[in-house]
Amino acid sequence: MVYALKVHRDVEKQLQRVPKKQRERLVNTMRSLRDQPRPPSSEKLEDVLYRVRVGEYRIIYAVFDEEVVIVVCKVARRTEATYRDLQGLVRRANKVLAEE
Repeated sequence: MVYALKVHRDVEKQLQRVPKKQRERLVNTMRSLRDQPRPPSSEKLEDVLYRVRVGEYRIIYAVFDEEVVIVVCKVARRTEATYRDLQGLVRRANKVLAEE
């Protein structure tokens, strides 16, 4: 089963700030999540939120199994602020999902 991949509009802005080579790796990793939404390298954060590491960057995303959708909520370097507002990211993912 292949999941649909949705990207929050803020993520597009975040990706613009990433160097091109890293950006390609991040985008390829996001695309690979469609086939395997929970790769062995992923870590469950909360409810439907997961995170996967790509070098020094983190992709935080939500998996909605019933809708067969993955929503990428955030792409960021690992800092203290990266995981600060997980509930806000869950709300953001639900909002993107509702926009279908």
